[in-house]
Amino acid sequence: MTTLVLIITAVLTALIGGLFYAYSCSVVLGLGKLSDTEYLKAMQNINREILNPVFFMSFMGTVIFLPVATFLLRSQQPVFIFLLLATLAYLIGVFGVTVAGNVPMNDALDKFDISNSTAEAIRQMRENFENRWNFLNNIRTVFSVISIIFVVCACVWHKEL
Repeated sequence: MTTLVLIITAVLTALIGGLFYAYSCSVVLGLGKLSDTEYLKAMQNINREILNPVFFMSFMGTVIFLPVATFLLRSQQPVFIFLLLATLAYLIGVFGVTVAGNVPMNDALDKFDISNSTAEAIRQMRENFENRWNFLNNIRTVFSVISIIFVVCACVWHKEL
């Protein structure tokens, strides 16, 4: 059972890390080439569409499975340490940054009425949003990769035990 939990944990961590990685190295680059209005509309749509069961399964599943795997393998050293580090990296650098940083920005953008705003207001909204959101996403990407590395290390050590 612990092996199955560890495999599910690894897959979920990798899926969410891949999502943030894809944003960092492709999606935001493409969005950056759009006009201010197109950019804000695209981000509003992306932020609305990502709130779906598949995303929540991987994002929240990782929040659940990392601590569960850590607890279940608490007696196996160094597997426990790797999973504890992966859990902390994910909870702080991915989940925490998302909840405290990206989500409030997404909510503010969602409330922004593009069609009734001036070009200057649209430009200002993009200026306030884009660089900070991308910076926070890059933090999530780095911490996701760190979490994945620690989970992979746990898997390798678990196999050896």
